[in-house]
Amino acid sequence: MADDRDWSPDLTSHVYVYLQVVHHIAEQIRTGRLPAGARLPGERDLAEQYGIAVSTVRRAVRDLRDQGLVITVPIKGTFVRAEQPPTDDAPTAH
Repeated sequence: MADDRDWSPDLTSHVYVYLQVVHHIAEQIRTGRLPAGARLPGERDLAEQYGIAVSTVRRAVRDLRDQGLVITVPIKGTFVRAEQPPTDDAPTAH
C-alpha cells in the first residue's frame, strides 16, 4: 500500500468514510496491487495514512473480513486471503 499514499477518503462525500476505505482496499486486492498473503499495515498506521480515526479503520477491516477479502490472525496482523470468494458473475457448478 506504500505506492498509494496519495489516496485519501473524501470527507465531503455522502458515502461513509469506512466504506470508501473498504472500496479502496478491495480494489487494490482485485487489481493485484495487494496480492494474496500480503499483510495490511496495522490499524494505527492505516488511520494515519488515510487521516481517519482508528475506530473507522477497525470498521473497514471488519467489513473486509465479512466480505472474505482479508483474514485477521491475532497478534500477527491482517492479511489478504489466498482464496478470494466467488463473485456474483462467476459461473457456478451444478
